[in-house]
Amino acid sequence: MHKEHQTSLIALAVAWAVAGISSPASAAGFALIEQSASGMGNAFAGAAATAEDASTIFYNPAGMSKLQGTQVTIGAHVIDLSAKLNNSGSSISLGAQAIGSQPGGDGGDAGGVSVVPNLYFVMPIGDRLNFGIGINAPFGLVTEYDQNWVGRFQGIKSELTTYNINPALSFKVNDTFAIGAGVNYQHLDANLTNAVLLPVPVEGRAEVDANDDAWGWNIGVLFQPSPSTKIGASYRSKLEYKLEGTTTVNTVTGVPIPQASGATTADVTLPDSFSLSLAQRLNEQWEFLADATFTRWSEINRINIVNSTNGTLRDSLLLDFDDTWRYSIGANYKLNEKWTLKGGVAYDQTPVKSATTRSVRLPDTDRTWLSIGAGLKVQQSGKLDFAYSHLFLKDAEINSTRSQQVPGLSTPTPAPGTASTVAGTYTGSIDIFSVQYTMSF
Repeated sequence: MHKEHQTSLIALAVAWAVAGISSPASAAGFALIEQSASGMGNAFAGAAATAEDASTIFYNPAGMSKLQGTQVTIGAHVIDLSAKLNNSGSSISLGAQAIGSQPGGDGGDAGGVSVVPNLYFVMPIGDRLNFGIGINAPFGLVTEYDQNWVGRFQGIKSELTTYNINPALSFKVNDTFAIGAGVNYQHLDANLTNAVLLPVPVEGRAEVDANDDAWGWNIGVLFQPSPSTKIGASYRSKLEYKLEGTTTVNTVTGVPIPQASGATTADVTLPDSFSLSLAQRLNEQWEFLADATFTRWSEINRINIVNSTNGTLRDSLLLDFDDTWRYSIGANYKLNEKWTLKGGVAYDQTPVKSATTRSVRLPDTDRTWLSIGAGLKVQQSGKLDFAYSHLFLKDAEINSTRSQQVPGLSTPTPAPGTASTVAGTYTGSIDIFSVQYTMSF
């Protein structure tokens, strides 16, 4: 490939990858594990050990030591989430004099369709050292209900968007052992809306729009005791944000409420994770893969949204997460010199402890992955991967009760007569379609 064509392709890929497209979370919590289509076909079993292409930067940077020459990998994942509440006892108590209030319905389907892009580049620096950079979105969340649904005082729209830039180095110690490490610059945007009770009393809408940048790191090792066995371990650090932005409050008819609006901050910590993976070649055609990943979601308990002018509480979101494990197994079958067929299953625990701490903004639940995919060699320097995953979501009970304070006009004590309860069962599913092209030169 001509150099000018390579440069144009890389520039286009960078623009695509940093687009910062938000997505419904498909891994537990609001993590996005969809960082390669080649791994998607195996439900990401063996992700820290396979070192199949440049996407290893995310899963285990030590894997760059197994790549030959310079490589660019660009991919996209279409995520289709369905999340519906089967209402059984939800209620709102606004007081008899509230103006513009409605009983509300079930909220419709809170899910939707989004795209997650990613890009990776790896090049050798001498015989033992490799440099790489990855651009991706490790976390994301989008849920949106009907404006007048019964749970609107707990949440209407919730959108969290990240993009992550991850330069990394790998060092080949010898033929059996390699290490790798990288730094992560990550940007987070958050947008939250919900109903509020305003003076008169009248029902209104509050919107929080805030963002921040954070730094983290990742490290990994890759051990190959025999030509047929690879064992990988990797760690990604937590990231600590102090989001800054604004809260905007209006009546339902759009009349601004300046005294309830203004500068806002929120402290948010995104969790660290550890993965241990195995890739075991059984014969010339079959390869077995396995992975276990631990995520420290207990870093997230309560997120307070604070008026940064006077320090009073505007809102508070109780999540009280537990730590989780994700387990996956998979296999590759080499059909011929061009085609490799893939499959995998995974079980992904939810960090949500109980129905009383399940949030309408993130009605998360345990999920089981079923994935299939294929890799196709295109000429001598290219490889095309595509995959499909269906996620079976366990029915999730919710019994969330909270009181709604008047934003910016009250202390953290609840305003009387504004209790909101969301009770019922969430049902849903997730479908993911992935495609990826890897070019070597």
